Amino acid sequence: MIPAELSAGQLGQWVGQHLWPLFRLASFLMVIPIFGTQLVPARVRLGLALLMTILIVPMVPDVPEVEALSADAVVITLQQVLIGVGMGFALTALWQLFVIAGQMIAMQMGLGFASMVDPANGVNVPVLSQIYTITITLLFLAMNGHLVAFEIFIESFRVMPIGLEGLGQAGVWELAHRISWMFASAMLLALPAVTAVFIVNISFGVMTRAAPQMNIFALGFPIGLIFGLFSIWVLHANFLPHFQEYTQQTFEFMRGLQRP
Repeated sequence: MIPAELSAGQLGQWVGQHLWPLFRLASFLMVIPIFGTQLVPARVRLGLALLMTILIVPMVPDVPEVEALSADAVVITLQQVLIGVGMGFALTALWQLFVIAGQMIAMQMGLGFASMVDPANGVNVPVLSQIYTITITLLFLAMNGHLVAFEIFIESFRVMPIGLEGLGQAGVWELAHRISWMFASAMLLALPAVTAVFIVNISFGVMTRAAPQMNIFALGFPIGLIFGLFSIWVLHANFLPHFQEYTQQTFEFMRGLQRP
C-alpha cells in the first residue's frame, strides 16, 4: 500500500536511491575513454546513464535517509561524483599510457613533426600515438574490456556504498600517484625502440666526429627514421601481452580503489 504521507527522510531516500547512482554513473561515463570522448554526444551519454541507472538501482544497497536539500545530501552527491571521476580516470590513464609511449618513440625517431588532431580528445598527437590509440581501442572492445569495467563499477556500490564516506584521502592520493605509474609504464613500453634509435644516433655522432665533412642531417635522419620504423614493427609482435598486462593492472587498481 502507498502511505498517505511521506516524511522528508523517506522522500530524500527515494530520490537518493535513484539520483545518487545516476551521479556516480554519469561521472564515470563522462570520463572513460570510449564513451567519454568528443565522438559521443553528451546527450547520448546522459541517456545511456539514465537507462543504466534504471537497471542498477535494484542492485544498489539502501541509501542513508537524509533530507534532499541538506548539507549531508550535498556531501554525498560530491562523493558520488568524485568516485565516478576517480574510477574513470584510472581507466583513462591506460589510454594515455600508450599515447605517451607513442610520443616518446616518435620524438626519438624524428616523427614528432608528423602530428594529427585526435578526434576523441581534440588535441594534436603524433601519428604513432594515434595508431596506438586505435589499436588499444579495438583490442579493448574485442576483449570485452568495457563489460569488465562496468562490472567493476557496479561492484563499487556494494564495496563502497552510497554515504558520507567516499574515496577518502587515501583514495585521492592513490589516484594522484597513478600518474607516476602511467609515465613509468609508458617509458618501459617505449624503452626498447627509444634505445635502439638512440644507439643509431650515437653511431652517426661517432661517424660525424671521424668524418666532419659528412652531412649528418641529410644522411642520419632518413636512416634513423627507417630504423625506428623497423623497431616498431619488431616490437609490435609483443604489443598484445603488454596491453593485457597493463589492462589487468588497471582493473586491479580500480578494485583496490574501492577498499576502505
